[in-house]
Amino acid sequence: MTEPIAPYVTSWTGEARLPVAVVVAASGAAYADPAHDALARDVDGVLWELRGGTATGRPDYADLHPERQRDAMENFSCAGCNGPAARDGRGVSWLLPLLGTVTTCWEGVRTTIPPTCAGCAEASPRRCPELREGHVRLRVREAEPIGVRGTLYPRPGEPGTAEPDTLVFYDSPDLPFVVARHAVRELRRTTVVAFSAAIPLPVSCRSVPELRTVTG
Repeated sequence: MTEPIAPYVTSWTGEARLPVAVVVAASGAAYADPAHDALARDVDGVLWELRGGTATGRPDYADLHPERQRDAMENFSCAGCNGPAARDGRGVSWLLPLLGTVTTCWEGVRTTIPPTCAGCAEASPRRCPELREGHVRLRVREAEPIGVRGTLYPRPGEPGTAEPDTLVFYDSPDLPFVVARHAVRELRRTTVVAFSAAIPLPVSCRSVPELRTVTG
């Protein structure tokens, strides 16, 4: 089987956010078009960013596709190939970029990155620029969904502008006012399997842009 060019959750330049208008009322944010609004809400009523287009062009490593990211997070699917994530007695496999420096404590990390299968744990650092800069392999026994990252809109009459990259918890009164982009899980009862230092960049990949992934 041919190895994918980019991870499953990566957006492509052929995919773009739909230009749908957002209106804000006392009850929360909504899309002005009722059809779009109904399509964009999950089973809990959270409003999600809508994307159109096709996975063509170039992979945009700076962006995780909202629908594919949420699907992988909800189903514990691999971020790389969308297959089942690897599991053993220590929990589910997770592969994360290093948070600035190597640390032995990864308990309570909040991440938008879905888990990984065994094969993609090996292959993903070759495809993701940020993982090539160093990464950690974890096993995770608990990965509670705690909220979403997205654009938070001020309530009617409140000063300020929309905040484009805000973590909003599921129990927050701000939840109706967010247009979600990524699901967030908090990793608990974690076991560090291995750290990996920076991987030399192959000549064919030196023009690939860096991956920026919010990890809480």
